[in-house]
Amino acid sequence: MGKADFLSPKAIGNRIKSKGLQKLRWYCQMCQKQCRDENGFKCHCMAESHQRQLLLASEDPNQFMDYFSDEFKRDFLELLRRRFGTKRVHNNIVYNEYISHREHVHMNSTQWETLTDFTKWVGKEGLAKVDETPKGWYIQYIDRDPETIRRQEELERKKKQDLDDEERGAKFIEEQVRRGKDGREPEEAPTFTELIRENEEEKIAFNMASSSVAGPSKPSSLLGASALKAPAGATAKRKEPSSASESREKKKKSALEEIIEMEERKKKKQMSASARTENWLQPNIVVKIVTKKLGEKYHKKKAVIQEVRDQYTAVVKLVISGDKLKLDQSHLETVIPAPGKRVMILNGEYRDTEAVLEGIDEKKFSATLTLDSGRLKGKRVEGVAYEDFSKMP
Repeated sequence: MGKADFLSPKAIGNRIKSKGLQKLRWYCQMCQKQCRDENGFKCHCMAESHQRQLLLASEDPNQFMDYFSDEFKRDFLELLRRRFGTKRVHNNIVYNEYISHREHVHMNSTQWETLTDFTKWVGKEGLAKVDETPKGWYIQYIDRDPETIRRQEELERKKKQDLDDEERGAKFIEEQVRRGKDGREPEEAPTFTELIRENEEEKIAFNMASSSVAGPSKPSSLLGASALKAPAGATAKRKEPSSASESREKKKKSALEEIIEMEERKKKKQMSASARTENWLQPNIVVKIVTKKLGEKYHKKKAVIQEVRDQYTAVVKLVISGDKLKLDQSHLETVIPAPGKRVMILNGEYRDTEAVLEGIDEKKFSATLTLDSGRLKGKRVEGVAYEDFSKMP
């Protein structure tokens, strides 16, 4: 009987059946072949290709099991990361979505007998957070991607900077209030004098003009000379403290001027922060290997960067042995030479500038440098952090 036409109902039905999932009992993991029924699976087991595959597996069964286990673990965690992110989800929900793919690796061909065993193993290895509840096991993916960690650190740094700005603003307002209270002069208690009339026929008149607006009231010309007579030295003494307070107020900065200065300092700080970058690797600088993954042979050894790749990866050559290694930026740190040696500034406003190390401040973990190249040659820069410069070979 000939093969059914491509657009015939039978051919279309066969293609629909082949796309869907079939029973697991008719699936051969070694050959990765899915049979539709028991008769097809029996014929496949009698085939020469299946027998040859079984002979290969019998030589080293652990190798095949490890391969299937690694593939199952990788695909399961990749689905968990891509589909659910860092959300806490039931492990059975993830597994049901995983096995819905036709080409997935079945669990019965791995080293784990049940999904619970696999979930416990993932938690023990630290690949995800797992916890057991009355409803079953829940799993939560741990994202250790360097880009994600960098974004989280940047968000935390920005949040901390905003909090610092708010605290500085609150302290500034408290300082202004305190200065206002300290600069306020104590109110003088009113002094009462006895009114004496030397001539009974003389009329007494009081000038009730707006004394509070015009300032200190002047003695009325209609009053008797003897009635409001006061020592001449008293008025002079009263004027002296007022003139001193006026000069003191002139010397003090106004609140607006202090706010403007604070904004300028904030802008300078933001400009210096914007000049900084996450990557600091530069060719022809001396660095120190800090990772222990390469063994004691390379740990704490000095090397010279030969080439920088993708901004965060460097090809280094060891100073003593001459071995070449390819390392990430996180596995390296800068080297601080003795005073008088040449260094390269790696970050900040003077990035890519050669300089001479003048001195080191161990308490502030910073150094003083004299620029030795560029248009600012000869300028002395203080407070450069240890991680912002490194020794030159």
